[in-house]
Amino acid sequence: MESFARKNDSAVSPCLWVGTGLGMVLILSLNLPASDDLRQSEPVMVSPSGTVLTLKGAVLTFACLDCMGTLTHAPYEVWRDPHSADDGEKTRKRKLVMHSPSSSQDMGDHQFAVICSEKQAKVFSLPSQTCLYVHNITETSFLLRADVVTLCNSVCLACFCANGHIMTLSLPSLRPLLDINYLPVTDMRIARTFCFTNEGQALYLSSPTEIQRLTYSQEMCDNLQDMLGDLFTPVETPEAQNRGFLKGLFGGSGQAFDREELFGEATAGKASRSLAQHIPGSGGIEGVRGAAGGVIGDLTRARIALDERGQKLGELDERTASMMASAEAFSKHAHEVMLKYKDKKWYQF
Repeated sequence: MESFARKNDSAVSPCLWVGTGLGMVLILSLNLPASDDLRQSEPVMVSPSGTVLTLKGAVLTFACLDCMGTLTHAPYEVWRDPHSADDGEKTRKRKLVMHSPSSSQDMGDHQFAVICSEKQAKVFSLPSQTCLYVHNITETSFLLRADVVTLCNSVCLACFCANGHIMTLSLPSLRPLLDINYLPVTDMRIARTFCFTNEGQALYLSSPTEIQRLTYSQEMCDNLQDMLGDLFTPVETPEAQNRGFLKGLFGGSGQAFDREELFGEATAGKASRSLAQHIPGSGGIEGVRGAAGGVIGDLTRARIALDERGQKLGELDERTASMMASAEAFSKHAHEVMLKYKDKKWYQF
């Protein structure tokens, strides 16, 4: 943002605000080349300013307000391709949003820096870096999302807590405006995708393919029906115009007729037996394909049944051969026993 990096600065300069997970806020000073030509060749010099601010909990968001409490938008520059043929005759001007202090405010502070962490919100006065307001948002839980948004021609700090509470604080005084229990966070998708927008609205992904929209502003709720859009405008289908004889005789557009209307028995009478008669089938080519598919399915099932029958016959042959081998072995052993005891008397056993 364009802000004061040090206490003794007299003008705003490009700065990078860095917030850490331990509640430390560092301000880095960015030195940009003054002209567009040098911007393409000279690098951007980054140097620490020495300014360190502290909060309780991990830092979530930053914002900058001017001396009147109006939200200062981030500066930007329109980028154009230097090798493009379309921009050859266009003047390339820097589109930077610079907020210079007024002459009546030269001796005092000119900006308010709003910093919000998981536990706490602070408002600092720049360039003196004096902490003007402090508000401990929660002690038992922590914030998942915090944004500085515009609401009713003013700005406020909107917060979404892990216990499901939605809170709004006024800026720069940090007075509580709203604290309502909306939705306990049971799904991490809500925690990752929840965000606040301007005019008292918020969005989050309730499912991988659905966006949930809510509002915490009564004005937005009253005007909600007027803001709903339609996919199309309903229009009644007009009735067909009566076609006169002359228009049908000399008109250039053709008219569609049904085959049954031209050649059917209701109009032309019953046809003789020697004429061919159209008999509607079961779907034309699609019906033939369906019938062919049914025949192929029947053939496939018959082939599978034959394969199963052949497999069962093979198993039966194997079992028969095994039984024959067992019977032959039993007969051989019985014959050997008979030869062994054939010549012995009964008292020799």
